[in-house]
Amino acid sequence: MLSRGKHRNPSKGACFMEFASYLAGERWSDHPSCTHPLLAGLARLVNDHTSDAARPRLAELIPSVIGLTGDDPRLDARIALCAARAALPVVAHERQLAMAVSILAGEHVLGELEGRPAGHLDEHSRHALAQVPDAARWAYTFGRGVRISPKGFRRYAAPNTVQLAVRGIAQACVPDPDPLLRDLLAGAIDDCWALLRPAAGAGSGGASDAGTVSEPAAVDPARWADACRLTGVSA
Repeated sequence: MLSRGKHRNPSKGACFMEFASYLAGERWSDHPSCTHPLLAGLARLVNDHTSDAARPRLAELIPSVIGLTGDDPRLDARIALCAARAALPVVAHERQLAMAVSILAGEHVLGELEGRPAGHLDEHSRHALAQVPDAARWAYTFGRGVRISPKGFRRYAAPNTVQLAVRGIAQACVPDPDPLLRDLLAGAIDDCWALLRPAAGAGSGGASDAGTVSEPAAVDPARWADACRLTGVSA
């Protein structure tokens, strides 16, 4: 089965991203080149904060992160937004404030990168903020006059948001955080593919708004069968 990254034991298996490196045919590593760095970081955190009983369900997502990488700065913003939206309704109050600020900052960065009107919010962000109106009001007040560059968001704010979100969900007062963590990772994967697919399908005929995109890597069937055997997932 997949093991906790912080207490890896070769006899118990490997963490999410180590299996991804194996399936992609890369050197055994939890930082493989086949996956966007922030998405890989999210996967490691989700793996480490998921219970032993629920961790095998994460294995079903491993093939979908292979080849999911590129240099488009919007990827980092989308991953961070996905994490903040998932965490905002369930985390403790002090973390809600941070998640609300992260949503507004992420939307601001995406707005700059995509040429949106100032103050535009995606429907999912509006819905998340509406669930915690006090935190949303505080975030709007805090954020007045504060602007973050896409470069600064990518380097500092995005990874910090992902860490706070995963830890906040894992420690939230909810009956079972495991499905929330899995849904967060699955949602981030879907958001990344939604951005990368148009560019990947554009071929080599010209430049794309999504930057340099790595094509999805083919998963060796024998390696996947091996991973399924080790994790208890159906092939």
